[in-house]
Amino acid sequence: MGFFGAVNKALLKVFKSRNERVVKSLEPVVDQVASFEPALQKLSDDQLRAKTTEFRERLASGTKLDDILPEAFACVRESSRRFRHTDSGVPMRHFDVQIIGGAVIHRGGIAEMVTGEGKTLVATLPAYLNGLAGGVHIVTVNDYLARRDAEWMRPVYEGLGMTVGTIQSDMDSAERTEQYDCDITYGTNNEFGFDYLRDNMKIRAEDQCQKRRHFAIIDEVDSILIDEARTPLIISGPASETTDKYQMADKVARKLEEGRHYEVKEKEHQVLLTEEGIDRAENLVGVDSFYTPANMGWPHHIEQALKAHSLYKLDVQYVVRDGSVIIVDEFTGRLMDGRRWSDGLHQAVEVKEGLKIKDETQTLATITFQNFFRLYDKLGGMTGTAMTEAVEFSAIYKLDCVAIPTNREMQRKSLPDVVYRTKREKWIAVADRIAEVHKTGQPILVGTVSIEASEQLSDMLKRRGVIHAVLNAKHHEKEAEIIATAGQRGRVTIATNMAGRGTDIVVADSEKELGGLFVLGSERHESRRIDNQLRGRCGRQGDPGVSQFYLSLEDDLMRIFATERVSALLKRFGMEEGVDITHPMVTKAIERAQKKVEGRNYEIRKNLLEYDEVMDHQRKMIYEIRDRILLSEDLPELMLEHVREVAGNQVDAAYEVEGRDDPDLESLHSWLASHYGIQVDLAGADEDEAVERIARTYREMLDAKRGEAGAEAFDRLLHYVLLQAMDEKWKDHLHAMDQLRHGIGMRAYAQVDPKNEYKREGFQMFTGMLAGFKEDTTAIVPRIRVQIDESEAERRLERQWEGSSLSGGDIEGQFEEHGDRMQSGIQSSQSKGPVQPIRNQTEKVGRNDPCPCGSGKKHKKCCGRTAAAG
Repeated sequence: MGFFGAVNKALLKVFKSRNERVVKSLEPVVDQVASFEPALQKLSDDQLRAKTTEFRERLASGTKLDDILPEAFACVRESSRRFRHTDSGVPMRHFDVQIIGGAVIHRGGIAEMVTGEGKTLVATLPAYLNGLAGGVHIVTVNDYLARRDAEWMRPVYEGLGMTVGTIQSDMDSAERTEQYDCDITYGTNNEFGFDYLRDNMKIRAEDQCQKRRHFAIIDEVDSILIDEARTPLIISGPASETTDKYQMADKVARKLEEGRHYEVKEKEHQVLLTEEGIDRAENLVGVDSFYTPANMGWPHHIEQALKAHSLYKLDVQYVVRDGSVIIVDEFTGRLMDGRRWSDGLHQAVEVKEGLKIKDETQTLATITFQNFFRLYDKLGGMTGTAMTEAVEFSAIYKLDCVAIPTNREMQRKSLPDVVYRTKREKWIAVADRIAEVHKTGQPILVGTVSIEASEQLSDMLKRRGVIHAVLNAKHHEKEAEIIATAGQRGRVTIATNMAGRGTDIVVADSEKELGGLFVLGSERHESRRIDNQLRGRCGRQGDPGVSQFYLSLEDDLMRIFATERVSALLKRFGMEEGVDITHPMVTKAIERAQKKVEGRNYEIRKNLLEYDEVMDHQRKMIYEIRDRILLSEDLPELMLEHVREVAGNQVDAAYEVEGRDDPDLESLHSWLASHYGIQVDLAGADEDEAVERIARTYREMLDAKRGEAGAEAFDRLLHYVLLQAMDEKWKDHLHAMDQLRHGIGMRAYAQVDPKNEYKREGFQMFTGMLAGFKEDTTAIVPRIRVQIDESEAERRLERQWEGSSLSGGDIEGQFEEHGDRMQSGIQSSQSKGPVQPIRNQTEKVGRNDPCPCGSGKKHKKCCGRTAAAG
């Protein structure tokens, strides 16, 4: 151990672990909560409900949430005791460890609680306390759990006078607004995220439903913030791409040879064409070179087709149902209806399966889960498996993980892994072991990593006469029924990944004598957390239970990530067909392989986040501008701000013509006449005065138009014009950023950092986009003649987003054609001139003010010039 190891061990004994110290520090809170219990039990139901009003009054007078925490938690415990009972009629009074879990979540941490410890009930504690100060969102992994949990806990909240809402995927905007107006709202991560994006596509402020993001409590927090964080939420629309290229790419892919024409990298989940493969593919496509502007997209499409054939397997990554490719969630085993892989991958799989190809799409709005949940004022979570990802939770979300003690001592036994040479040997051993245990009557849960594996094992058990149930993406409708009976004597249940099922497997007292539930894992998952979730299905609330994993050297995890040295050593141990081996070295090798994959996936998530930081900053700026348009009561004043910036650039150019001492007023007057239709006397004015004269004249012109049309009608139309222009520019910018992202990796060959190049060019593109928005809107408004039916104009703008598709992750969907642009009511003879870029400063700096960079120059001569050039 050495000197330092001994010292560390001694220090741990003295100070215990940080986790134990945190739990210890919360024990006084448990005692304080208990101290309020006798008095609260004497209150009538109405008096208990009145505590909510009392708490809110105390908060309004300056009391902190932490100050009322013990009494508020005690009220929740009392409401649960009175109004919520188990199926057998036992009152559901929060355990002391649940009080600790609730306190951890309230403090903005993650409570790790093993399966069966009652996380759904724990959430009521911080939800009620924080609901006193603002709306609380409780986030689940699917609609069923959101609906079920809300109904389960509704009596607890309503017993305290709190309102409860539920967001479901099939709700319209009015229903969503009603649910969001509740004190506590349950819903899925996808729906909360999509509502944020949809709200920022609405044309009226009153139509926005998700008005506040105060506090989010995330159930299965590791599944939502870790597993699903590799892929962003996307609302997509139609692109003008033809589908013929996918057919051709598939034909080419089928004629290429692995190892010669292309290389499959399973670790990186990539397929790369070789030089010989590129030559062969060019001949097959019938082009001279892929490296001309017209043909540069072919390598990508062919590699996606190769990926579809080499890495994406039917009944593993996807299923085919009703003529469509439906993605299978790799972590939960659920079907992901309506979601699509992006970058042409979904189309490549459709061609591979001989299905009709759905059109290519483009991004209209997008956000990563990391950046969405960081919009909340406060975040907390709970799960059965978080500690393995504690570093990432802390680094990305500033969330500390705390392992909460179990209410009763854990009795589950985790047996050593059993390893075989081949998959065939392993599956025979698994089927034999199930048949052997089944004879004793002990209930069995078998975990598989794919639909294909679950159906293969099912066939083997049928041949052995073992009656069993199968729970996978193809049979998810029967999920509740299958889970409800999985703990009964003699039951055998085969299930794909059990993460996020949200239902405990209850073992009856008569089955506990048999050793409780036996959990058999047929393969190690790439994430240790998924394995732990499977193990956690047994041994709930002090019940006995056994878990064991069966592996083979041909399993994907071992084959791709374990070292060849491990395989060589196992052969040296004399492994023969049908003979298993259990060895500490093998277990360590498996753990190392899982850590490798976890590290790789962390890098993928981190990389996604680093790229999205650029888009996050831009998205916030655009949504702030959009909100100002939605809420502004003086849109003409906003137009004047834009005029000062756009015209200011023209004034700078006219007043600083090289080789001239006097300004070029002729070209400036010409520009004002062609763009704004106004004449301005600029004689004798300096630059700042020239800009103000232009702004005054522009305002006079606007006021005259408002007077002719009526202020309300004119401002309403101005509202639509600005929103339409903003949305069109943002949509085009997202498409341009997508294209930039796809090609930016090539910059590494030029010895430059792709991320820095993405940030630099992304900023330039964003600056230019904002410049175009302000240039276009200030130029079109003077040409408006108000001859409109306002309701029709409004309907046209609303139709812009009708039918928009939603996708979770690197996934896209279909979108009805919305080609009608908001032209109704706008008659313009505008001829577009060249776009003059403008400055993009977070804080306004005058053109003649000292530059904030400290150079000593005027802003327009320093960074202001750079921004304008961008």
